[in-house]
Amino acid sequence: MRRICNCFATLLGVGHIPLMPGTFGTMVAVAVYITLPERWFYPVNYLPYTGLALLVLILLGVYISGQAEKSYGHDASVIIIDEFAGYFIAVLMLPQTLWTVIYSFVLFRVFDIAKPYPINRSQKLPGGWGVMVDDVLAGVFTNILLQVLVRIYPRFFGT
Repeated sequence: MRRICNCFATLLGVGHIPLMPGTFGTMVAVAVYITLPERWFYPVNYLPYTGLALLVLILLGVYISGQAEKSYGHDASVIIIDEFAGYFIAVLMLPQTLWTVIYSFVLFRVFDIAKPYPINRSQKLPGGWGVMVDDVLAGVFTNILLQVLVRIYPRFFGT
């Protein structure tokens, strides 16, 4: 069971890339996101289903990353399922355009790396919670900022 968890925690081994595994994990999320129908994320018609799917992904991520920590150590850089889940929060309820992908990728990585308050405090949560919650919050911060920007200047997003 631990091997299966390690496999998913590293996104099928992508986390083992020696340089910037979190960035590569986010790139995997971007690749998946652009292949999914826009209606799953925007407008809000599918929001209950997408929200439920994200909740399941996050809860599975908590379990999987908690198990993977037993092999790799606390919040090891190879564990990147948290970046995968966090990115989908970053793009929730936003138009699926090239500009949204670019802005969300950059902002999500900035929030994930810089870890402003309270993101930095969330890493102290026990087990898989500490792994997942900081990226969930980075996704929330990214989404809030982009929601404001898309309302102020929608053309900035190519809509």
